[in-house]
Amino acid sequence: MDFILNKIDKRLDNHRSLDQHVNDLKRKLTELNGVKEDTDSRMNAELQPRKKLKTEFQIWLENVERINGEVQNLNERIGESSTLTRGFHADDVLKRTREVEELIQQGKFQEGLVVDNPQWIGQVLSTTTLSGEGANACVEKIWQCLMDDEVGKIGVWGMGGVGKTSIVKLINNQLLKEMGKFDVVIWTTVSKEMSIAKLQKDIASQIKVTFCGDECETRRAGMLLEALSRKRRPVFILDDLWQEVSLEKVGIPEPSVGNKLVLTTRSFDVCRKMGCRAIKVKPLVEEEAWKLFSEKVGRDILNVPGVEPIAKKIAKRCAGLPLGVITVASCMKGIDDLSEWRNALKELSEHKQSVNELEDEVFQQLRFSYDRLNDLKLQRCFLSCALYPEDWRIKERELVKLWIAEGLVEEMDSRQAEFDKGHAIINRLKNNCLLEDFSELVKKYRLISDMAYNKRGVKMHGHTRYMACNKRRVKMHDLTRDMALHIKSTKPRFLVKAGMGLREPPNVQEWSEDLEKVSLMRNRMLEVLYPLEMSPPKCPMLTTLLLADCGIKGIPEGFFNHMDGLKILNLSGNPIKSLPNSISNLKNLTELLLAFCKKLDDVPFLSKLRVLKELDLQGTKIKEVPHGLENLLSLKYLNLEHSIIHEIPNGILSKLSCLQYLNVIGTLISGKDVGELKKLEMIKGRFYDFRDLSICISKLVMMEKSLVNISSMWAKDNLR
Repeated sequence: MDFILNKIDKRLDNHRSLDQHVNDLKRKLTELNGVKEDTDSRMNAELQPRKKLKTEFQIWLENVERINGEVQNLNERIGESSTLTRGFHADDVLKRTREVEELIQQGKFQEGLVVDNPQWIGQVLSTTTLSGEGANACVEKIWQCLMDDEVGKIGVWGMGGVGKTSIVKLINNQLLKEMGKFDVVIWTTVSKEMSIAKLQKDIASQIKVTFCGDECETRRAGMLLEALSRKRRPVFILDDLWQEVSLEKVGIPEPSVGNKLVLTTRSFDVCRKMGCRAIKVKPLVEEEAWKLFSEKVGRDILNVPGVEPIAKKIAKRCAGLPLGVITVASCMKGIDDLSEWRNALKELSEHKQSVNELEDEVFQQLRFSYDRLNDLKLQRCFLSCALYPEDWRIKERELVKLWIAEGLVEEMDSRQAEFDKGHAIINRLKNNCLLEDFSELVKKYRLISDMAYNKRGVKMHGHTRYMACNKRRVKMHDLTRDMALHIKSTKPRFLVKAGMGLREPPNVQEWSEDLEKVSLMRNRMLEVLYPLEMSPPKCPMLTTLLLADCGIKGIPEGFFNHMDGLKILNLSGNPIKSLPNSISNLKNLTELLLAFCKKLDDVPFLSKLRVLKELDLQGTKIKEVPHGLENLLSLKYLNLEHSIIHEIPNGILSKLSCLQYLNVIGTLISGKDVGELKKLEMIKGRFYDFRDLSICISKLVMMEKSLVNISSMWAKDNLR
């Protein structure tokens, strides 16, 4: 009897404390649901394309949903209980409270809520605001076709500069948001010089298929087809297609239910031959063109008395092509002189030149923008951009280096000042819509120079900082590049066959005496530059020869015999083992780039290259300092990084009094020699010991050199 009474007393105690426990549970559950609301906000911010929710987070969400339901049921049971039986629920309340507390702790997710989605493939592209109702209508039509299982191929066509690529970029980005419908969106720019091999390589890189290099076209197509057949509802976008292409030869599965193909082209025939649902992009109507022109040139200029009527005529001359409207308006922005506006209309109206396969209207507008630069050096800088492959994203720093070597950026007191001037030129070209900005922010770790050393010169500690760095790049619109190459098709002319997948070198007739610049860069299968059995080319006017990444294995000995005016020679990235001795006689050479010629183990005598300003030998197999290096008194840039040169003998570097940039990481150098370089702005090197390093630093400090720019200096013992 006493036992029963004790149990009743315990249940009565539970009844009296139950209300407190229930209130605790409600308070904890409210806190948990608050955490869930916060994670929902985080999820919306973090769940971007290419990401998926972590499995542990999904399980947590399910548990939060479950516990809410269980607590609700428990509350209902407690409400239906009698005074005597209510106490029996105390253990359940305490159990649920502990579960809620655990879920609150688990809900912090300090490492984030999402992870990369390995199944998701695609790239968000930079876009511009579309102009005109016609363009937006095209977007709607394309989207309807993509959502229609009956339509497999969509062809977007229209004249050059009308906005096809801009429209399809928006479609690309919209597809990436439709994560439930399409997991794979592959964008490939085809361009005029179409190559099956290039298409295959572009697609392979996006779906993580690796070619060994010895596969034939058919085998590569099979590898792609096999990989793509495992992808869920892929969409292929082929931008700027000039001719029909066999999907079978490339390895693209024929569109069926789920698979989609979108292409842009200037030819309706391409749409027809490819079996596409054709959607035409029409030019802007006159009112739309004027609205776009007004936005770009600015109302403040149009308010100048007499300007607006002339501006309307100029806008009308742009034939409704957004590219032309934007380019011409950008040229006239900020000009408030009425006579200049009248002259601009006259110039634009009088252009009669045309280019093969390039619409006259676009050419006239782009040529007008080029002429309006009114600066010969600026125009030459612009034309040099056409030396790069079509649709190539050019590194701004690389472009400025080219201009400096060509003498298009005047020589200044410091390398940084020259680069600042070069970037100002790039901004001018961007502002005139002759270059497009393709910069992107990337994150990387950078070493910060607050290192401490012990008495033996060994680094004791240092730290790294996580930084966002801007990868500054620009690109030429393909029509703008066509126009530039047309301008340089007459004496002195350019020979540009960059990135065209050449297997055979240009024929002998193409190496003519009126050549000013030649670019064959990024033709990886070229191997042979010039037939051995032919006499050397005679190109006395040639100043620039760009041959990077061409697969060149050898150059005939006398190849450079008749190139006395050559200033820039870029052979970087070629599997060449040796260089012809005729390079030694290029007395006007200012830039010799041999970076990552990984088989190169020797260079010709350099003493005669008295005006050489840049020598890049990084990543080569050269074991000794090049003969005659000490005589290059004009040298400003020397890069021996990743070379296998053990040391630079004393007395050589100190003679290079113009040196501004020195990168000799891994190579021993004399602190005393480096300390004599009064114009040095940047150094990366390895010293014999801490004392030698101290000598260098003290001398540079005396010359008021910033230690920030010499942060990568190491004592020998520190390189382990």
